[in-house]
Amino acid sequence: MRDSDTPTIEPLSRRRAVLGMAVVAAGSIAAASSSNAFATPSLVLPPTTSDVSPFSVQIPQAQLVDLKRRLAATRWPDRETVSDWSQGVPLERLRSLVTYWEKEYDWRRGERQLNSFPQFRTNIDGLGFHFLHVRSKHETALPIILTHGWPGSILEFLKAIGPLTNPTAYGGKAEDAFHVVVPSLPGFGFSDKPTEKGWNLPRIARAWTTLMKRLGYDRWVAQGGDWGAGVTTWLAQQGAAGLAAVHLNLPIMFPPPVEGTPGSEEKASIAQLVAFDKTLSGYAKIQATRPQTIGYALTDSPVGQAAWIYEKFGDWTESNHDPESVLTREDMLNNISLYWLTSTATSSARLYAESFYTDFSTQKLDFPVAVSVFPGELYRPLKLWAERIYPQLFYWNEVSKGGHFAAFEQPGIFVTELRQAFSKFR
Repeated sequence: MRDSDTPTIEPLSRRRAVLGMAVVAAGSIAAASSSNAFATPSLVLPPTTSDVSPFSVQIPQAQLVDLKRRLAATRWPDRETVSDWSQGVPLERLRSLVTYWEKEYDWRRGERQLNSFPQFRTNIDGLGFHFLHVRSKHETALPIILTHGWPGSILEFLKAIGPLTNPTAYGGKAEDAFHVVVPSLPGFGFSDKPTEKGWNLPRIARAWTTLMKRLGYDRWVAQGGDWGAGVTTWLAQQGAAGLAAVHLNLPIMFPPPVEGTPGSEEKASIAQLVAFDKTLSGYAKIQATRPQTIGYALTDSPVGQAAWIYEKFGDWTESNHDPESVLTREDMLNNISLYWLTSTATSSARLYAESFYTDFSTQKLDFPVAVSVFPGELYRPLKLWAERIYPQLFYWNEVSKGGHFAAFEQPGIFVTELRQAFSKFR
């Protein structure tokens, strides 16, 4: 990020931002001192109100020391009995990543990058939400809310924020500008963890509507992939106040809206969905039915947490199971470390129990919808299907490269798609 593009925290005071950072650090250190020497220190987030309060991340050093200790003490399983990823992450691939995590990786670099953006927390419907809010210098900028999925985070969007908010510095025009809001889903990152059932996709969508109103936006657009596509779909379904249009990089068409005998293209996409359900969906079924049980393993073992997420970078990027070819180790470990340091393996998995079998399914949206299809996506969505459930489909484009983590893998293409898709709504 260039110095001229570095966002500032305004109009809220820096003193409140420092206070929020201090509360996080003090709470974590207190938790560490009250437990035994080998227990992981707990992160304690500052309380929230309906005010929008500045927030900054400063993970206590005790947590980072504990992480290194656990990595060094890893008990490794036997190697796989196959020569590919069909049984999961190959042992030597994960050993290499974990060695880098222990010996070379520095969380503080990622922390500084995150803290270069204005961050805030606010309470909505009884829960504290963390979000980035970067306003453009261009007066005609269009407000947009970007929603991540699992096993992603707000970190997916960091490389896109500069070009979105300051397009003239990145080869765009002033009329391409966006004011960008990037919230952390409940139970993810530095948002609060729900302590009772009920935080499903429709409720999250209502919270996003409240957030955009609280930030002063009376006309805005929304974008999402993975769970973010689910939230964004529900925003459209609810006709959220002020929402003008939505963009999806994973249109929710499960099951696909087939009419009559499917054609050859339809059969190919259906086969992809069937194959995914048969061989690649075990993580989702576990998290949808037993999030607490898998949470014990992932919360206790950083290597377990790393494998659980790194597998998805291997399976879901357009990389032929070589995720380092499209994402840096720093990028991947920043995301993995965020899950580990916030201890959100269990709370993030619970979103599957809340919505996977109920709210994450095909819906007809009589609302302006744009879709970008990335070739390395979990399956190939078809425009034919989209036209059947999105009667106001106004944009459809199949891009040249990229996978499931669109903004993370190909931020340039992602930005171009949003500029083109929403140009008519300015």
